[in-house]
Amino acid sequence: MYVAVKGGERAIANAHALLAEQGRGHRHLPVVDPAQVEGQFGVLVSRVMTEGSLYDPELAARALLQAQGDVLEAVTLVRSYRTTLPRFGYTCAIDTSGLPPQRRISATFKDLPGGQQLGATFDYTHRLFSAAGAATPDRGASDGVDGEDQAMPRVADLLGSSALIEPDAHPDQDATQPGDLTREPSVFPMSRAERLQALARGDEGFLLGLAYSSQRGFGNTHPFAGEVRVGEVEVEFDAPELGFGVPLGRIEVTECQMVNQFTGSAETPAQFTRGYGLAFGRSERKVMSMSIVDRALRSAEFDERVVSPVQDEEFVLSHSDNVQATGFVEHLKLPHYVDFQAELMLVRRLNEEFKESRA
Repeated sequence: MYVAVKGGERAIANAHALLAEQGRGHRHLPVVDPAQVEGQFGVLVSRVMTEGSLYDPELAARALLQAQGDVLEAVTLVRSYRTTLPRFGYTCAIDTSGLPPQRRISATFKDLPGGQQLGATFDYTHRLFSAAGAATPDRGASDGVDGEDQAMPRVADLLGSSALIEPDAHPDQDATQPGDLTREPSVFPMSRAERLQALARGDEGFLLGLAYSSQRGFGNTHPFAGEVRVGEVEVEFDAPELGFGVPLGRIEVTECQMVNQFTGSAETPAQFTRGYGLAFGRSERKVMSMSIVDRALRSAEFDERVVSPVQDEEFVLSHSDNVQATGFVEHLKLPHYVDFQAELMLVRRLNEEFKESRA
């Protein structure tokens, strides 16, 4: 650290105090309560929880306040806190097939069993500033059938019943317990389950850029949004000694299934393929990007040529983690006096040799 800077530890303490003062804002304004952030910045809180690998809206809101809105700093705080928590076991795999959606849309079929459900979305807003302090309009009476009372099968299941899409579980998929990236080092090549873990923790902006590159031709993936669902699902704790799952509560998740270009071979008929994304809270952009990248990373399964960065597993997964990326970039702010002096001396010597050779 900068203990050699004039003032030493006192200067660092003053820097911390100045940071806190700037984060406080004007003294005549009330302090923002974490509950306000949790309630009014739900999309941002969802991102911090997803990339921080911890579902705790209150904690994510506290992290955002402490980080003064810096998402990557908030994610780092959440992950650091997560490492201090005891681990009692694992939860059962959540069942999203019966997810009662607050929002459910599909771009592949107009008339779906259960219907389309717009829910809360920015898709139809005009992207204009609303008047400050404007009242929230009343929703009024519902003009449709309550979607929760109707069966809402997945679009992929509708295609699957006609054998027009690959099976949900790939026949070559390892049936053993998937690895845990938070406890075990990454080893390439990864299983699809491990890749999905890494993508879920990955930076939303990075995945969005990769997904965009794939859609523009650098990856050959231009899918259809088979289905996007937002809703609450029950989480159960896997207690082997009991033989059944113990309900813990409900969490809000967003799920996306992408239907991708058809493929086939001499042994397999032409069929659509899948891309999948799942994240905490309201995270539609993240799960859509994640599902596009997931499909692009499955090139080896379909004997596709790897010609773009989005198809390179090691490139994508090694650089998608924003905590690692932030640490490596921001470490350049730490003192590198000795390294720089060594290179400075080398450049001076090379300059002298160059001048002597020219003379």
